[in-house]
Amino acid sequence: MRSDELPSGEPASNLLMVEGADDEHVVRNLRRKLAHDLRFDQVAKNGCPNLLNAISSEMKSPGRQALGILVDANDNISARWQAVGDRLRKEKMTVPTAPSSGGTIITGESGQPRVGIWLMPDNETPGELEDFVVQLLPDDDPVWPLAQQFIEGIPCEHRDFKNKEVRAKLYSWLATRRQSPQMGEAIRNGALDARAPIAIRFVDWLKRLFEP
Repeated sequence: MRSDELPSGEPASNLLMVEGADDEHVVRNLRRKLAHDLRFDQVAKNGCPNLLNAISSEMKSPGRQALGILVDANDNISARWQAVGDRLRKEKMTVPTAPSSGGTIITGESGQPRVGIWLMPDNETPGELEDFVVQLLPDDDPVWPLAQQFIEGIPCEHRDFKNKEVRAKLYSWLATRRQSPQMGEAIRNGALDARAPIAIRFVDWLKRLFEP
């Protein structure tokens, strides 16, 4: 599914690939808050395996100037970095040995697009989109401590979320919000702080990748 936010008729020279719809909505709303003039398309690839397999073809798309790759680090950031790097090295790109904390940008050889890589949540620690979004919660939010207490109080035999505790806490918090039950919507409505440091760092990466 492609989400084209460029003016009609303008070529999709800049593209950000993400794993799924939640990533797409979070990025779109951060962009609206912090970089509404930034021009790029988004496409959700329905999972990391599909995204990785699409790297080569998206790099070679006619007129491509910049390609962003947004994936979860999950439990092993080194393995995820290696998986992305392997695809890029097949395209003769020189990939750093480790991701940059501010998001990685690789300048290709002649004829190749710039390639940017962001490993959720922060390029440095294991985790996923929800670990990024939870850092947008205001420090004085009155419901967040209660959502944490609720999840932490669930007996072990019923903790089916296992190592996804942050995700469980965040969705418990979201469930209390009538007008913003989704992560992207909570950013749009201001329930989540689009100007939190991690969000500023992420949008700065987008600007460095996609601005001429």
